[in-house]
Amino acid sequence: MIKRCYYETLEVERTADQETIKKAYRRMALQYHPDRNPDDPEAENRFKEAAEAYEVLRDPEKRQLYDTYGHDGLKNTGFQGFSGMGDIFGAFGDIFEGLFNGFGGGPSARPGGPRPGRDLRYDLELTLEQIAVGHTETISIQREAACSECHGTGQAGGEEPVVCQVCGGQGQVARAQGLFRVVTTCPQCRGEGRVVTNPCSNCRGRGRVREEKELSVQIPAGIAHGQRLRMRAEGEGGYNGGEPGDLYVVIHEAQHKVFERQGKDLYRRLEVSMFQASLGQEVVVDSLVDGPQPMSIPSGADSGEVVRIKGMGLPGLRGDRRGDMYVQLLVRTPRKLNKRQRELMEELAALGDSEAAPTPEEQPEPKSRKKKKRGLFSK
Repeated sequence: MIKRCYYETLEVERTADQETIKKAYRRMALQYHPDRNPDDPEAENRFKEAAEAYEVLRDPEKRQLYDTYGHDGLKNTGFQGFSGMGDIFGAFGDIFEGLFNGFGGGPSARPGGPRPGRDLRYDLELTLEQIAVGHTETISIQREAACSECHGTGQAGGEEPVVCQVCGGQGQVARAQGLFRVVTTCPQCRGEGRVVTNPCSNCRGRGRVREEKELSVQIPAGIAHGQRLRMRAEGEGGYNGGEPGDLYVVIHEAQHKVFERQGKDLYRRLEVSMFQASLGQEVVVDSLVDGPQPMSIPSGADSGEVVRIKGMGLPGLRGDRRGDMYVQLLVRTPRKLNKRQRELMEELAALGDSEAAPTPEEQPEPKSRKKKKRGLFSK
């Protein structure tokens, strides 16, 4: 089934702000709410569709991925839509509580039922050397997890909380208001349907504690700036036995003093003397991880000319061949000459002047130097 554009689903422009998106979702949810459309599969599908669109567009990170890559951009975020009505009412309870006054609350998330934990994000900066060869990094994260003393129940000894006497375990209370029924979250159990009567001393009845955990992150060679690594079930713990969220490690590439990267290729500059450039000598240039490498300077090279060294770039993320290294030559003209050097330079100048130099129109451009690698050196 092809998914509709989320902006079309909520009937908003792509430039809509968060408040506009929220209002649009409230309007759609009211229109297609199950209480208003009993036994209507089409309305139920539209209700679920609107909830999925709102879940993505209300999250700045998910929205940016969707705007850039469409539905495919959300595949690695851990978001797979909602499994049922309970998930929707559980996720947007704050909206539904004040939204359906006069229409009944409709089906809600099962009070005290399992809910997934939140996904977490960790920003990790790596050097270009670490990216080139792969790296293992130990990180420390702060997250909420189920209390080990009460096993997440909040009740001392791990016992189950008692059923709320106010709502009878429904998590909601209803009252008549004219011809309509007004449903709100139960003030006693706050929608959980259960009440902690003997709070756990470790978590003070919350069922959750803040913990710090160290994780080892395996960074594959060739990873790019902005890419994310997903560590399943390393996010915050779920509620009432629900699945934990995921941890997303976002890679940031630190600026290098010598090299600049474009894809798998590396770029750098190298100073050479005018004599090395004129004679076309062989020099040694440092690579990123392979140490010093021999490089032949083309005879008569101009300043700014680029020499390519194959296979000295970064590896591909999928294990394919390495990129190349491009070296831009910066021809250095000597500023101070001793007497003998000046004499030799004058002799060379005299020899050069004795032959008629071709005009710019007559001067052919060497085929091997017609094109320079576009990228860093085209700036």
